Amino acid sequence: MEFIQQNLLLVALAVVSGTLLLTFSVRRPGGARSLTATQATMLINRENAQLIDVREPNEYVNGHPSDARNIPAGSLAERAVELAEFKDKPLILVCQSGARSSQACTTLSKLGFSRVHTLDGGIVGWTEAGLPLKKGARK
Repeated sequence: MEFIQQNLLLVALAVVSGTLLLTFSVRRPGGARSLTATQATMLINRENAQLIDVREPNEYVNGHPSDARNIPAGSLAERAVELAEFKDKPLILVCQSGARSSQACTTLSKLGFSRVHTLDGGIVGWTEAGLPLKKGARK
C-alpha cells in the first residue's frame, strides 16, 4: 500500500495504459459488427446472410463474392427499399478494404436494419482468406 501511495502517478499511468490496451485489442477497426471472412462464410451458410457490395459498379465487375448484390455506398440510403426484406436478417457489407462498408453499416443501422455487419478487410481480406471472386455483373 505504501508503494502505491508513493508512486501514485506511475500506478495511474499503468492503469490507464492497461485499460486503453485492453479496449483497443478487443475492439476491432470495424467495431463489434466487423466479421472476418471465415465468420462471414459461417453466417452465410448458417443464416443465409446477404452480401451487399458497396463498391462502385466498375469495381464490382472486376471481382466480387458470388451472390453479392451491388449497391454503391453513395446510393445506399436511396436504394435501401430494395433491402427491406432483410431488415431483421443478417447483411454483410463489402467494399475494397473495409472503410466504405463501415460507413455504409452505420447508414443502414440508422435506417432500422438490425443485423448489419462489415467484412473485415473487405475484398482484400476475402481473397487473402482464399475465397473465390466472380467476375462480371450479377445476372
